[in-house]
Amino acid sequence: MRRISNPELQRLSVGEFKKSKKIPFIVVLDNVRSMNNVGSVFRTADAFSAEAIYLCGITACPPHREIHKTALGSTDSVVWKYFHQTEEALIELRNSGYHVMVIEQVEPSIKLNKFSPIPEKKYALVFGNEVMGVREELLQYADGAIEIPQTGTKHSLNIAVSAGIVLWECFNKSK
Repeated sequence: MRRISNPELQRLSVGEFKKSKKIPFIVVLDNVRSMNNVGSVFRTADAFSAEAIYLCGITACPPHREIHKTALGSTDSVVWKYFHQTEEALIELRNSGYHVMVIEQVEPSIKLNKFSPIPEKKYALVFGNEVMGVREELLQYADGAIEIPQTGTKHSLNIAVSAGIVLWECFNKSK
């Protein structure tokens, strides 16, 4: 076994990445407290070519040293936008033709493994606060909900882990 060098991986430059085709998904972070989580979501959005990240409410924005620690430069490659209120972001997204999906345990929800993105449709994936999840008042803006199936005792995942799982699944199903 041999580790593959960075030149062999043929990674895109930031400029090439910005011009490359993206999966039709925008990540919406609603009041995410941890800057490490925010940075990790940036890095995941870069890895799976998400269209953008919308940072809302108390969610921290780049540039910030704590975000950079986990983002490792992906704040330069991933398009992002800040909104004081998540509701404003969701209204803008719906008006732009995005199908808003909250990532939450609600009734009714679609299990992630059963979720099939409709080709030619654009999606906004809303991830909530580390403690409270997606706020109840945001559910009225949602067109649906996706739930990550879990079998353990806690039935919750870290926001960055959830984003990684959901974006990976969406990336695979959008090919």
